[in-house]
Amino acid sequence: MRYKVFIASRSFGKTVEDGMRLLAEEAAVTKNPYDRPLSPDELKESLRNVDAVILGNEVCDNDVLESTRRLKVVSRHGVGVDNVDLESATENGILVTYAPGVNKIAVAEHTMALILSVVRNIPEATMSLKSGKWESMRFVGVELAGKKLGIVGLGSIGTEVAMRARCFGMEVLYYDIRRRRDLEKSTGAVYKPLEELLEESDIVSVNVALTPETRGMIGEREIALMKKEAYLVNTARGEIVAKAALTNALREKRIARAALDVFDEEPPDFDDPLFRLDNVIVTPHIGAYTFEAIKRMDRVSAENIIKAFRGQRPDFVANEEVFSKSNFRLRLG
Repeated sequence: MRYKVFIASRSFGKTVEDGMRLLAEEAAVTKNPYDRPLSPDELKESLRNVDAVILGNEVCDNDVLESTRRLKVVSRHGVGVDNVDLESATENGILVTYAPGVNKIAVAEHTMALILSVVRNIPEATMSLKSGKWESMRFVGVELAGKKLGIVGLGSIGTEVAMRARCFGMEVLYYDIRRRRDLEKSTGAVYKPLEELLEESDIVSVNVALTPETRGMIGEREIALMKKEAYLVNTARGEIVAKAALTNALREKRIARAALDVFDEEPPDFDDPLFRLDNVIVTPHIGAYTFEAIKRMDRVSAENIIKAFRGQRPDFVANEEVFSKSNFRLRLG
């Protein structure tokens, strides 16, 4: 029996065909008909009669999971599962998989691109020149060499950022929930408590995963510790940095500038005061969007489902106990 898979993620199969081709060989596939994330009600209706879903940024909470009739696998088309109620999925016998590490190079490179853009005023200089102006001295920047980069979260992406920053001659500091002594030698990063890192860093890069503990971890108190000349770069999750506190600090010039690829809500409210500030640059959550990273992400997301329904353990499982107790091949339909 061919199992049924619903593709909620808008980006899966859109740029490269590898993942979609793998799934189509073994499953009956239907897609999200809209060019946007599905609402909870739309997601519930779409999952009513399918065996697996490749999930994008939709919120897959207890209400959604309880309403499904035959869902066995949620394959998160992303590096984390913060939009999935893991406890509910486990209680309902639904396996949750994800694709960690596949976009670490892409996000690390985008982080460095944002750092260079914000310290050298590249977006503003581009707009000025295209408008017919030659204002070289207006866009005097700073060099990265000799500066201190503080990385919040020395995971797979933070590690890649650290190695690239060292190539620019930067001194790398890091904070993580646990000290990563195994990575300190290879990256040259020096551990600091969060408060000290914020006080000492010329540039702070947020690369930590979103968890209940990290939500809002960079708030008014933390931003107040930063240097007046410091820059804040966030390519992780919008909710990690308190938006109101950041907006106020930028408006009052209590930190120099910020570069953001992520937001509390996506797409964001474009009337938000943050978007009217001249000392912030923004990109529409494109950190992971390279052809190479998307190809890896698609393949892993598809393979996680295929392996589960073959009775094999997927490579990346968020709730292991479900797989160990279930025979997916016997539970189809």
